[in-house]
Amino acid sequence: MILSAENLGVEFTGLKAVDGASFSVARGESYGLVGESGSGKSTVLRALAGLIGNWTGTIRFDGRELAHDRDRGFYARVQMVFQDPYGSLHPRQTVDRALAEPLAIHNMDRREARIEKALEEVGLGHGFRFRYPHQLSGGQRQRVAIARALIVEPEMLLLDEPTSALDVSIQAEVLNLLDALRRAHNLTFVMVSHNLAVVAHMCARLAVMNRGKIVEEMDTDALRRGEAKDPYTRRLMAASRGYDRKLAESFKTLD
Repeated sequence: MILSAENLGVEFTGLKAVDGASFSVARGESYGLVGESGSGKSTVLRALAGLIGNWTGTIRFDGRELAHDRDRGFYARVQMVFQDPYGSLHPRQTVDRALAEPLAIHNMDRREARIEKALEEVGLGHGFRFRYPHQLSGGQRQRVAIARALIVEPEMLLLDEPTSALDVSIQAEVLNLLDALRRAHNLTFVMVSHNLAVVAHMCARLAVMNRGKIVEEMDTDALRRGEAKDPYTRRLMAASRGYDRKLAESFKTLD
């Protein structure tokens, strides 16, 4: 296993946002964290990423127990893609600057070639390199955010609702891009989503969260068959109405 969390807890002003969450992720796997808004799934992701420091329990990455403060080497191996493509890019920085910055932080060579390659891999050509975020569509901005995460050649991406702010047709394109990149680079994904269609398409296994707790783990074949055991999971599946059939059908047209 490349990643594991044991009895992970996060508390904010007396409220347990995450309560005793335990799970593990195999190298090269895409693992989903699913639940309604406020279930604690994004807080788990931020604890894994080292973006919050008040967590308890044990997190291990590649066999090593992680401290609350992470070193630069960790961030070269684990990158995060955020939900909002409008807020994750600096409005006064060009795409070139956004991609050059992590290369400088991690003191990587061949910066020109890496920037060009990163843009090509996410389906954006050289013509996008010197544009500003306001000159890009939402889908293009999220592609830049993905390129920025990939440019330091990480082993794992933490994906926090990476397409929920995009139109349905664009969601499918970006998710298929992420899936292709995972396979091409043997990446490990931990993906947070409230959308069961996204998780069924992207992930092999998932954990369902409710009120800070993991109430059930299952594989996506069982999800598609409707074989949930926990009452909350069954209610979540019923509320999804077949995991958003329109989005699910759009995946089929793009595979």
